[in-house]
Amino acid sequence: MAYPNFRTYGCMGLHVSKQLVLLEDRNLKPLKGDESMISVEKYIINKDFMYMVGQHDRNGKLCTIVTEINRVIIVDRSPLEILDDSIRCIGFNLSGAMETSKMLLCDKHMCPVMVNPIHMICVFPNKSAKRPDAIWFNPDLILRTSILNRKARIEFKNGLIIIVPSNLYSFNHKLQTAEQFKKIMTDEEKKPLTFTKSPKKGHRKGPKKRA
Repeated sequence: MAYPNFRTYGCMGLHVSKQLVLLEDRNLKPLKGDESMISVEKYIINKDFMYMVGQHDRNGKLCTIVTEINRVIIVDRSPLEILDDSIRCIGFNLSGAMETSKMLLCDKHMCPVMVNPIHMICVFPNKSAKRPDAIWFNPDLILRTSILNRKARIEFKNGLIIIVPSNLYSFNHKLQTAEQFKKIMTDEEKKPLTFTKSPKKGHRKGPKKRA
């Protein structure tokens, strides 16, 4: 698997290797190019999506670095635009998806988002969605979490490990909330549809006749 090297991410304090990624003290300085990364104009979140993070390019535009199971992609869209594009593909929008999440989870802070209810792909941020440096994760591909130097150590199912500057308890709470939200949505999908049959017009029942 080809991961970008330290030179590419050095400007944002992100060290990458096949075993370890350090996401810390990122100051969103201009991004440098690298041959090991694929660059695209648009991206739709799929089952291979592991996580994504915003990054400004050399012109100051907010783009996104997406990490999938087998590749890393630079997308010429912000993380929120990628979420909206992915949700619009199935006929919904980001605003509606966020409102649904808040409603089902009793207005919890930093709610997860269901980007594809057909394939049950849910993502959640490690901080406020409005922040450009928020990291969005796919809970389905997280194998386990632990603590390392007071930071959250996240191991994915493909063996990649990243260290995120987040409190482990806080991160695990967001992860569990995302899993809970996905279960709620799955249960809602399984519920059978019920219909109420209205009485036909002109067939109004009168009082029963006494014998």
